[in-house]
Amino acid sequence: MSRFRFVVPSLLAISIAGTAYGQISKADNLPAKVVLAKNERAGTWQAPEEGVQAPLWPASTPLAKPDSGDRPEGTGNGTGLVGGSKWHWASYVTRPTMTLYRPKGRNVGTAILVLPGGGFEVIATDLEGTEICEWVVQQGMTCAVLKYRVPQAWPQGQRPKVLLGLEDAQRAMGLLREQAASHGFDPHKVGVIGFSAGAYLAANMSNTDERTYPLTDAADQQSPRPDFAIVAYTARMLNDSKGRNSLELQPWVTISPKAPPTFILHAMNDPTDPIRQPMAYALALSDAGVPVDMRLYAKGGHAFGMRPTADPISREWPGQVKQWLHNIGML
Repeated sequence: MSRFRFVVPSLLAISIAGTAYGQISKADNLPAKVVLAKNERAGTWQAPEEGVQAPLWPASTPLAKPDSGDRPEGTGNGTGLVGGSKWHWASYVTRPTMTLYRPKGRNVGTAILVLPGGGFEVIATDLEGTEICEWVVQQGMTCAVLKYRVPQAWPQGQRPKVLLGLEDAQRAMGLLREQAASHGFDPHKVGVIGFSAGAYLAANMSNTDERTYPLTDAADQQSPRPDFAIVAYTARMLNDSKGRNSLELQPWVTISPKAPPTFILHAMNDPTDPIRQPMAYALALSDAGVPVDMRLYAKGGHAFGMRPTADPISREWPGQVKQWLHNIGML
């Protein structure tokens, strides 16, 4: 573990400034992005005051540490603008939290767990977290943002046997169901929305009930599988070693006929996660008999969150998700 104390900060700098967010794309149909200086400091991310942030696990529960070991949590911003504004992250997360937002006024009895992206290196806390919850509660739903354990490397591009972010996401889903009555939503109407690395977690949650951690309490007796899933610009699904036109999934991707109805969103010119990533997943789900709705746009790139930009995808997808939620009986 000690070697990670030296390599993780540089890995974070490379990942944040490069492949995950704010990159200057070489694609001809993507505009060059403004690159900002990376600004990170020690400090624990705290949710905006309207959110209720709580530890995900009991303090007595021993948790496997991320690659950064006991390094203090950090917060940062920089690397590029999205929708004309900076995006912010949490890094070196060893003790995860879940932040709950309740609807004001109308309550439709549905809840959504938000899994931000960040390449399993950081957590995009606002762009793909709190800003998503602002929209969710406006629709009359309860929302929860997960700050899961990072960083965790994928050695040679292979999925770790125990994925810390998945353990945290499954724990969060169980907690939401266990606490549903006190928060005013139906425990059988709890879905998930994930972005990039978080989208991979959402897909993984959808296709398994197995946990890799010892059951802690009553929350872990609840099903960790969401009742619906929204997968935005997903990653790490496609086995591209088979050639450009292959739509074969990676060996660690399992597909279950029990997976919930799924909405998939992606841009054709995404330079980080090519369009065949979601196509392969959508076809595999459909082959298993799982209902899949897919929205593809020509432009949009990667990591646009819910901030309006010149690309129609960024302005139109929330309305399409809202209609889909109506269609499947969640709104």
